[in-house]
Amino acid sequence: MNDSIEQNELDRIIFVGQTLAPLFLNDPSRGPIDNELAALADLEVENAAHEWPFVEYQKARESLELMQRGLEDGPHSENLMWEYRRLFVGPAKMPCPPWGSVYTDRDCVVFGESNLALRAWMRECGIKRLGDDKTPEDHIGLMLALLAWIAQEKPERVEEFLQKHLITWSSHYLAQLEEAAQQPFYKGLARIARASLEGMQNELGLEVTYPRFYR
Repeated sequence: MNDSIEQNELDRIIFVGQTLAPLFLNDPSRGPIDNELAALADLEVENAAHEWPFVEYQKARESLELMQRGLEDGPHSENLMWEYRRLFVGPAKMPCPPWGSVYTDRDCVVFGESNLALRAWMRECGIKRLGDDKTPEDHIGLMLALLAWIAQEKPERVEEFLQKHLITWSSHYLAQLEEAAQQPFYKGLARIARASLEGMQNELGLEVTYPRFYR
């Protein structure tokens, strides 16, 4: 692990967190991410893939092309909306719920032990939760948003957060999300999020102890 992270690395981490978090957190039919989806639809994939942090060009290009393909019918298409709800909301059983403790807790529950450990760590570090009290802190979207916030406000905690709380389960979950996604936008989103976090891990030299996965 590095003793400190250079500012240019922090800026790249912030970009990843701020760019990807809203796409996991927001129903595309509701409006808050209209600008983000419009920007993705109009993206020059070639240039963006070269510039995407922590991810090699070909993988970034394939992921962004999938996301654009998923937006061909517009950001408010029923296909995109229902896929978001199937993957992230319910009420039907979600194929791969977006909360970490579902995979790391023996009983496969939200608000499980790993979520409580994250909550205790945030309290110890003086970090306020980003969601409401009813939302588990270990939602993948909230954790990406929190990663960006920590990189801005408490950069000395970035590596610890990645090493102990996010990368421990993110690849396992995102691989399941990519497989479960039937709409190319979310397949591409899962792929680029996983590649970004694994690239971060490699660049920062983080040694991660992976838990047992129960799902």
